[in-house]
Amino acid sequence: MNKHTRTLATALVTTLALGVTGCSGGAKSGGSDRKNPAASTNGAVVGGTPQKGGTLTVLSNQDFTHLDPARNWVMPDMDFGTRLLYRTLVTYKAEPGAKGSELVPDLAEDLGTPSNGAKTWTFRLKPGLKYEDGTPITAQDIKYNVERSFSPDLPGGPDYAARYLAGAKGYQGPAQGRHLDSVKTPDARTIVFELHTAFAEFPFAATLPTFAPVPPKQDKGPQYDSRPFSSGPYKIETYARDKQIVLVRNPHWDPKSDSVRKAYPDRIVVTMGLKGNQIDDRLIASSGSDASAVPWAQLRPESISKVLTKADVKARLLAESSSCTEMVQMHTGRAPFDDLKVRQAVQWALDREAIVTAAGGPAVTDASSAAMPGSLFTGGKQPDTLKIPLSGDPEKAKQLLKEAGKADGFSTRLTVSVNDKAIGEAIQQSLGRAGIKVTIETVDPSAFYDTIGDTKNRTDLVYTGWCPDFPSGTTFLPFVFDGRYIKAKGNSGNHSLFRDDATMKRMDEIAAMTDGAQANKAWQELDGQILAKAPVAPGAMKRRSLLVGTNVAGAYGHTSWSGQIDYATVGLKDPSKSAN
Repeated sequence: MNKHTRTLATALVTTLALGVTGCSGGAKSGGSDRKNPAASTNGAVVGGTPQKGGTLTVLSNQDFTHLDPARNWVMPDMDFGTRLLYRTLVTYKAEPGAKGSELVPDLAEDLGTPSNGAKTWTFRLKPGLKYEDGTPITAQDIKYNVERSFSPDLPGGPDYAARYLAGAKGYQGPAQGRHLDSVKTPDARTIVFELHTAFAEFPFAATLPTFAPVPPKQDKGPQYDSRPFSSGPYKIETYARDKQIVLVRNPHWDPKSDSVRKAYPDRIVVTMGLKGNQIDDRLIASSGSDASAVPWAQLRPESISKVLTKADVKARLLAESSSCTEMVQMHTGRAPFDDLKVRQAVQWALDREAIVTAAGGPAVTDASSAAMPGSLFTGGKQPDTLKIPLSGDPEKAKQLLKEAGKADGFSTRLTVSVNDKAIGEAIQQSLGRAGIKVTIETVDPSAFYDTIGDTKNRTDLVYTGWCPDFPSGTTFLPFVFDGRYIKAKGNSGNHSLFRDDATMKRMDEIAAMTDGAQANKAWQELDGQILAKAPVAPGAMKRRSLLVGTNVAGAYGHTSWSGQIDYATVGLKDPSKSAN
């Protein structure tokens, strides 16, 4: 083992954790200094300590995007999957506030041992780990899931393996009996990852569902999405897509091997297909079985005032910072957005104050002025490198369009999630002031990422966001702006289809830096340089506003899951009052 490498990796992981500690309280951005009455619940636990038993209900307006660990890369879905159904090599502490950003071993005995200049990482599994049928969890099963994440028929999942594993270029998964030589399993409890470049942050990547086990005998390709095999505290009893999923206890999960998951409820029932306003009203009333319920999606904008004006209801509100930024991403490879002037016109026309209002107002939303969230900048606040007024400048936008030969404007289409229809209308109106006529296309949330990830058939504009998988620019800018990883199907992150040689060269230079502080500063500078090339127009940063029922306990927004409820610890005050 290279002693310097071990010291470097440990120091960098510690620095990253401390970086989140300094800005986990929902730092403001984009120059907004308006009062934030909802943020008073940040870091708080609602309902006290849960009692074991009962049924926790989740009220949802949608199905999951994916539960297959090879494809699961949407923050709330990852929270649900990795806290309830499957375990990963490493995970995050189950604690509110800054402590939730700290890493702890999960299936592995420790956070991994680096060697070879942080190009090799070795993990040793805990003894006695079992699946839901009592069969042993092996290192080979983790290797298998890493390999299947490369399969063309399983798109959309985390691609850290593709970016970092040695010899991974062109690999298409294990279906044809091919395996990755860079993932070695010398025995059933040891797994070794060989990377093509140093990656001291690898333990953070090992929290992702890619590094959960999948037994080859249980794999059913795309159908595995409907019935992932459990290595966690719960297993799937029934799953009717778009309707309901029921989880029951996994009798072979051993709490002695798991310091994170408390598994308080006996059952967890997710009821899907409900309308957002219906969910909000039911949770505000909190009667009957709804008293033992939590929401999947955040409060609708029109419901915010109903909650903030009632002290007893507001006391049940979670509003943790999501650490995500949302933006208008423009198809830079397709006219007219292949013209820098046109893209800059969108940046100047966009009314971010209108977006904040449409998203529920300054109580739960801040305007954004950068690509990366404030948590990745020194001081916890986004810089404003573009110096564009929050309400936009339509006259400046018109001038830019004139310079691009579009003095009469043009027509285009924008895709938004159904949940963001009001935001889509705010974008439509603000771009319309500059002569850009926008047609809105709404998509069900569960199909949204697959829709915008189809690069051939998608619209010119999409309104979407990105959440860092861990507190580093490494996990943000390369995933949103590196053109080398654009996919025809299942494209994630880089929805502007931005391919810029100078940007990609600089990303490689920063990734090679061994000084964490130097790299952080370089990522921050690169953020502004990318915005000047205008592949995106910054939009907003939301706090995840979640209202829980009166019988719910142990609820808090987890900082590492974009403010979503931590399913590792949530439960009920009185299980006897829940539905059977």
